Amino acid sequence: MIHVIATIEVAAGKRDAFLAEFRRNVPLVRAEAGCIEYGPAVDVQAELPVPAPFRDNVVVVVEKWESLEALRAHLAAPHMQAYRIRVKDYVMGVQLQLLEPV
Repeated sequence: MIHVIATIEVAAGKRDAFLAEFRRNVPLVRAEAGCIEYGPAVDVQAELPVPAPFRDNVVVVVEKWESLEALRAHLAAPHMQAYRIRVKDYVMGVQLQLLEPV
């Protein structure tokens, strides 16, 4: 299994518009072979003993894939290419973390 944490920085004031486009794509991704989990999350303001920064211009996508091959197929899927075009004006940067359980 492969875990992916995608941290997406969006343009100021564009998070809701980005999330609307993202949500349109979610059912297509969840229907892909090998997709176990796929969904967006945003920071929560909370007072905790360990400081956690609040980023109102960030969306974190939590993903789980059966294999690296399934992830590769996802990244090349036609709906992902169309999605990238739709959100290109909203996205300022993307960081990916690829993890495997140990």
